[in-house]
Amino acid sequence: MNTPPRLNIQRIDTRQHDVQQALAALREKLSPRGDVVSHRGRQRTIEVFGSPLSPQQVVEKICTDVRQEGLAAVLRYGQQLDGAQLSAESIRVSPAEIATAHRRADPAFLATIRRIRDNILEFQRAILHRDVELHRPDGVCVGQRYVPLRRIGVCVPGGAAAYPSTVLMTAVPAQAAGVQEIALVAPPTAFGANNPDVLATCGELGVQEVYRIGGAQAVAALAYGLPGLPPVDKIVGPGNLFVALAKKHVFGEVDIDSIAGPSEVVVIADDTTRPDFTAADLLAQAEHAPGASILITWSERMLEATAAELARQVARLSRCEVTVQSLEAFAALILVRDADEACAITDAIAPEHLHIATDNAAALLARIHHAGATFLGNFTPVAVGDYAAGPSHVLPTGGTARWASGLSANDFLRAHSVIAYTVDGLRRIAPDIQQLADKEGLTAHRASVDVRLE
Repeated sequence: MNTPPRLNIQRIDTRQHDVQQALAALREKLSPRGDVVSHRGRQRTIEVFGSPLSPQQVVEKICTDVRQEGLAAVLRYGQQLDGAQLSAESIRVSPAEIATAHRRADPAFLATIRRIRDNILEFQRAILHRDVELHRPDGVCVGQRYVPLRRIGVCVPGGAAAYPSTVLMTAVPAQAAGVQEIALVAPPTAFGANNPDVLATCGELGVQEVYRIGGAQAVAALAYGLPGLPPVDKIVGPGNLFVALAKKHVFGEVDIDSIAGPSEVVVIADDTTRPDFTAADLLAQAEHAPGASILITWSERMLEATAAELARQVARLSRCEVTVQSLEAFAALILVRDADEACAITDAIAPEHLHIATDNAAALLARIHHAGATFLGNFTPVAVGDYAAGPSHVLPTGGTARWASGLSANDFLRAHSVIAYTVDGLRRIAPDIQQLADKEGLTAHRASVDVRLE
């Protein structure tokens, strides 16, 4: 067994430290403004662009080039940034390749995909918006109609690990909403669009439009279109800082789900919480590297026991080194006065994942308003939501859960109102319209009503 490393994790005691200042500094590092880029990423920026451009400058350059040059720019950046020698023919994964991956996949793996797909469909269809009609006197009807988006793009990461789960958590909610065209992009790597498990998942779900494109150039290609790749109406899915900034850049040209930062979890624990469970939950987010793992507890015994478990368990992980780096850069062990303060600090953080692992989890949840997804009790690890429960694992990060929600089938619907009036209904409401039109000096607006009542 590996020797447990010495972990230098930030500790905050609210009786002694300025917790708000410490958390603000941590959030800034994890935001899209925080410039969280690996050393390798910085070196590659210099190699490709000839100078240490900021991530924002890199994204602006790539998106502009793709918009102006199209496929040529996408192929060039695929070679320079991903080392992929692609052509106009090979940039799209052929239906035959998808079918082959599906045919060769482990039947047990495909059975898992089907069970999870069914869980997602059941949940997403249950929460789907329904058309509304409101009938008023004189034959008046006003309503809201929901129509699925025609075509969407899905970004699937593929730099350090393969993510068939992201295919499920993005494509299936779109299918639940009735979206007919799904274009999926993933880096041209062994973990991305060349990964047999990712392709087999696409095959099982019926996603046949898959492209070997990663990074900012993938977002730009979806937004602006390429020969054989029509532009989409909305882009969803996680990615690194460059993907997040590219989505921000193209927003307005297309819709996006969010500008997501690194993964994060807050675990609220008390004396009844098992330290080994809590350490495992914190490590599960830290191994994303970067990922923020924050423990909040009013039990000093629990805090110390969890710290010891972190050191013991991280030594056994395959991604031990990067997980330790993530813990030391972005984790925090926070000792608070009581449950009230724990809830207040959690609300201020507005975490992507909130795990309330106390003996009164539901009671604490009622006092917390801001979280992307909440997991209650000792036997609901975040991995349940990441992989199988039904809600999407694409969630708001960086404090945006104050106002943003996780991805759902409803994000793939466009709402528009429908209004139908009879002559009697128009006559009844006409004085109000005329009054406002006169106040605003819009005589043509009034005339459009008057002419129908003469």
